[in-house]
Amino acid sequence: MNKVIIGALETCSLPELEIHDLQIRVDTGAKTSSLHVDNIRKKRVDGKLGASFVIHPDIYDVEKTVQCWAPIVDIRSIKSSNGKAEQRLVISTQLKMGPIEKSIEVTLTDRSDMSYMMLLGRQGMGKDFLVDPSASFVLADDSV
Repeated sequence: MNKVIIGALETCSLPELEIHDLQIRVDTGAKTSSLHVDNIRKKRVDGKLGASFVIHPDIYDVEKTVQCWAPIVDIRSIKSSNGKAEQRLVISTQLKMGPIEKSIEVTLTDRSDMSYMMLLGRQGMGKDFLVDPSASFVLADDSV
């Protein structure tokens, strides 16, 4: 299988959440992917337990928000970069990056102190990607 080369920073879409061109940090040191969201609430829709949340998809326009809902697939204790463990809701959603489209698990958390709204961890990368840490936006360069 040919792996897609990506950089330390990339752009992706989360089509099920109606999020497009989201700039993300690729982190091979993180096991789980995470998404910065606000107003996380557990909410039942059609009898299914899910998470209702607000995302700011544009780091240059924090006033722009998208209201989302996704089924909860798990609740996990995640150790953040500061070493503190935190209980996080986990959702499953489609990731589209370059030619790859697949389902990944993402934890919902407050990443407001981080520069990027999403972190793509090793589980989200799976066997599909190879990371060049010296590069950024490799997939965007391919589309030109």
